[in-house]
Amino acid sequence: MKSCLAVAAIVLVGVGSLAGCGTDPKSSMGFTLPDGNAKQGETLFTSFQCYECHTVAGVTVPESQSPDQTIVRLGGEVSRIKTYGELVTSIINPSHRLPNRYHAEQVTTDEGASQMTNYNDVMTVTELIDLVAFLQSQYTLSEYEPTVYPPYY
Repeated sequence: MKSCLAVAAIVLVGVGSLAGCGTDPKSSMGFTLPDGNAKQGETLFTSFQCYECHTVAGVTVPESQSPDQTIVRLGGEVSRIKTYGELVTSIINPSHRLPNRYHAEQVTTDEGASQMTNYNDVMTVTELIDLVAFLQSQYTLSEYEPTVYPPYY
């Protein structure tokens, strides 16, 4: 009897796992954009005046004309690389995930949405692809340094 219950549990787990393999109609599975031109993306970063609210590690951009504006850092050394999908989402849906290293009132409107301008009706898909290629090229993965436990080394 116990072995029948164990087999039934295994079958249910297997069927449940297979059910999870189906794709949600809103899934991004299969969505791929072509490679972008990072150099052109850097030009777009300036022409769209992204520097008014963002700095990019190691990249010289014009100074912001809004001295009281919170400047959100992009690029640099990180413990986890920002994926292409995360960067695209951050541009086309900036309220999706707000940067947690700032107080909410520094990066949101009174309605709780991101202060970032919505560029969806301004930027072409090609411009988006190039801008994301530029931003992604600005991140470097920091080397993992394991904790040293003296008695074991």
